[in-house]
Amino acid sequence: MTRVSFDNMKKPTSYSDTRGASDGLALFSDVVIAGIAPGGGLFVPNTLPSFSLDELRAFAAMPYWRRAAAVFSRFGVDFSSDRVDVLMRRAYGAQWDDERIAPVEEVVAGMHVLELWHGPTSAFKDMALQCMPLFFSEAVERQQTRGQLAEDFLVLVATSGDTGKAALEGFADRDHTSIVVFFPDRGVSDIQRKQMVTQRGDNVGVFGVRGNFDDCQSAVKAAFADTEFTEWLKTKHALRLSSANSINWGRLLPQIVYYVSAYADMVAAGGVKPGEAMDVCVPTGNFGNILGAYYARLCGVPIDRLICASNENNVLADFIATGVYDISERAFVTTPSPSMDILVSSNLERLLYHLAGAEAVSGWMRELAQDKRFRIDPETFRAVRELFVGDFVTNDESLCTIKRVYDETGYLLDPHTAVAWEVAERTRGENPVLVVSTAHWAKFGTDVLKALLGLTYESDLPSDYAGRTGLELLAEVQAIAPHAGRIPLGLAALDELPVRFTGVVEPGRDGVEGAVREWLG
Repeated sequence: MTRVSFDNMKKPTSYSDTRGASDGLALFSDVVIAGIAPGGGLFVPNTLPSFSLDELRAFAAMPYWRRAAAVFSRFGVDFSSDRVDVLMRRAYGAQWDDERIAPVEEVVAGMHVLELWHGPTSAFKDMALQCMPLFFSEAVERQQTRGQLAEDFLVLVATSGDTGKAALEGFADRDHTSIVVFFPDRGVSDIQRKQMVTQRGDNVGVFGVRGNFDDCQSAVKAAFADTEFTEWLKTKHALRLSSANSINWGRLLPQIVYYVSAYADMVAAGGVKPGEAMDVCVPTGNFGNILGAYYARLCGVPIDRLICASNENNVLADFIATGVYDISERAFVTTPSPSMDILVSSNLERLLYHLAGAEAVSGWMRELAQDKRFRIDPETFRAVRELFVGDFVTNDESLCTIKRVYDETGYLLDPHTAVAWEVAERTRGENPVLVVSTAHWAKFGTDVLKALLGLTYESDLPSDYAGRTGLELLAEVQAIAPHAGRIPLGLAALDELPVRFTGVVEPGRDGVEGAVREWLG
């Protein structure tokens, strides 16, 4: 049961929330500023556009920024069309290393890769975080000018690796905002760490956390819920809190765009016949990326199966198989695909809202908070099974996939995309498959090198490589894999940049709040 209606009028869309605590009147500019809804739920649109096949095909003739502007307009964002055009030109401009922005490449017959890593941080989070901060600052400016808002904003971000750098890059020196990012101190790659701790900008802060991503995410959510802390921010620093994580609808809407865009490109290239369906396979931990495909499907993009690819933290694959979301006794596993090392998949709440409604979601989220598990009802479970396929890949299987695909095709995958590729091959049906590639291989060069050398994930690199930085190892990857391509410019100079942030805090609300208090002074 879809808890939205469909409306093709270009009037502003209003938003409700997944737990039924809001009045349902918020507009896009309101929800992108707020991030999270009252009562802890997530904002969802009350109406969706419906794209015709002719409209989808027409996207192929447009530059990407215009595709994004058209989708935003059809989703009823409360900005003028002219202003949306200006912001989209900035979001998808010269900072991308491919003018197509999100190109689709056919690697083998019927298996296509959607490359989402051509932005400044070489990960798919740029697709949203080059866009969302622009609309965020614009919305704050407008509300302040109208006298509706007196404060600026502090954006708090928990990251499993890629979101942190992309958010820092998007918000750096942006008007009306400061941003502080928390990452698991031992849970990101060497290159991911360097990208964050060398970040430029006078309004940015970065801290490691002695724990995993779920510890970071839980602590940030607890800070949002701490009224004493939020009041201190407001009275002493004239700041309100907001989020750049995928719980913010401003992150999700740009992700819908690239699925609309990909189908247009697939049709134009002959990868799928007009009107016929493709399957989409997404490596996902927080469920936001694959949720973008789900929304695109609701809007008329011919997507058949939504294939959810998990790593060894396979809570989502298990949920799709059983209807039970259970992390009560599940151990957190470190993997070569750290951006998916997540047990609490926040965006699943949005899907469940559309299938079962706010009352059911509110109950399930209470159960998850209290018991670390919940079971959906049989009707909702049937709906999930009709839409989604789930499977997971072990650490060593993902590395083997990198080597096998390179040896067979000359195309080098990063470990996250390797998870999706392997699951796509296992579950492949008659439809063409779009495998979503979420990061450039160079962000995870150490594990890619292990893969090409035929090593297991737990193995150490041979002594010949001892003492080399993650960046220095990329040259070794290129020597073994001459078709791998060049290193993105944003990564190539990392070892030369000064480290600006070295702080590491304890997990929990006190650690996050203490870091913010000290950083603000």
